[in-house]
Amino acid sequence: MLYQEAMEYLQNLTKFGMNFGLGRITELLRRLNNPHRHVKVIHVGGTNGKGSTTAMIARVLQGAGCRVGTFTSPHLHSFTERYRINNEEIKPERVARLVSVLRPHLESMVEEGFEHPTEFEVGTAMAFCYFTEEKVDYLVLEVGLGGAIDSTNVVTPILSIITNVAMDHMDYLGYTISEIASVKAGIIKPGVPVVTASDKPEALEIIEAVCREKGCRLVRVGRDVSWSRGGHSLQGQYFDYRGIAWEMKELWIPFMGKHQVINAVTAVASLEILQQQGVNIGEDALREGLAATIWPARLELIGNNPPVLVDAAHNYDGARCLRQALDEYFPDQRIIMVLGMLGDKERSKVVAELAPRASRIIITKPNSPRAGDWMQMAEEARHYLNKVDTIENIEQAVLSAISQAGKGDMVCVTGSFYMVAEAREVVIKEFSR
Repeated sequence: MLYQEAMEYLQNLTKFGMNFGLGRITELLRRLNNPHRHVKVIHVGGTNGKGSTTAMIARVLQGAGCRVGTFTSPHLHSFTERYRINNEEIKPERVARLVSVLRPHLESMVEEGFEHPTEFEVGTAMAFCYFTEEKVDYLVLEVGLGGAIDSTNVVTPILSIITNVAMDHMDYLGYTISEIASVKAGIIKPGVPVVTASDKPEALEIIEAVCREKGCRLVRVGRDVSWSRGGHSLQGQYFDYRGIAWEMKELWIPFMGKHQVINAVTAVASLEILQQQGVNIGEDALREGLAATIWPARLELIGNNPPVLVDAAHNYDGARCLRQALDEYFPDQRIIMVLGMLGDKERSKVVAELAPRASRIIITKPNSPRAGDWMQMAEEARHYLNKVDTIENIEQAVLSAISQAGKGDMVCVTGSFYMVAEAREVVIKEFSR
């Protein structure tokens, strides 16, 4: 099987939709000799910040001499981004081979009366096979959606992380913070330590109750671990860390935004627990790993004429963090914004947060069947400013924004991963001319 054939096969599995539960993935993994039981897993859940936190933990562990796998989703530009070992993407031919191995098991499952596993379940099983075959020391595993109902939740990790809890995917997870927290707390396993940066009382109440019930040590950012933010610029920022045993000054991360400091503190607290479990993490590995972390499309500044800020603020909480960053880093700049979000997000709240900060908005359509009535966002935006356009084609929308930007202006491209990924490619191509 060739890579393109493998991708066509996986894409065809989207017809099975999002079908939650662990029955299918458990059966599939059983047929594959349970590869998920042969790797040490750090399980990262939460609403936002999972990817950044995963990337920072993995980069530090790599610097400490470990062979580290990461499984993240969704990808920006290539499916191979989802599977990395020491930050190197899986080879396309390896993807094809993994699909070839799994396909007969999928077919036999259906023949024997099982439901067909979903695309994400198959991708998760591929991850466990790949990282077990490659004998990684640790797998930093990002939850796909939720926690209890997510196919990654078949693992018993050595550490569970819940970055935060906010409103997102309400159709699947619930319509209150408590309901969503209950699902996300499903990754908490008996006796396994937990780190969280969640600061919402109703979410903490759930997380703390589950930890008590399951006999888990809970480390809370803001209570057990403290931090203070230092100098910051468009290139990154410093912070001081005071944890359980570690105390470090002027740690540097190459990311903008206060929320990224919180993600970094969550990562450092997690690494401190891993150190207590026997992982040898020196201060140099910690500092150098944080400073070397790359995670694109998160307040990523590309080009300078005009500067284009690309940020995958795919839900309201992400939009709120983006607005804070715009106010802090670009308080006086005129902003032309390109915005496109899926129909199942809190789009009116996102527009209310971001539109007042823009001088012009171009609403575009994410390349997804979940885009819904994408032009409705333009009507919402017109409550806040007069200069609102709709351009369905993402490339045309981005190029239009860049062409309209005058001296001292900037462009901000934000919204769903589906839109931002395509837009980012356009921006990079435009500035490489």
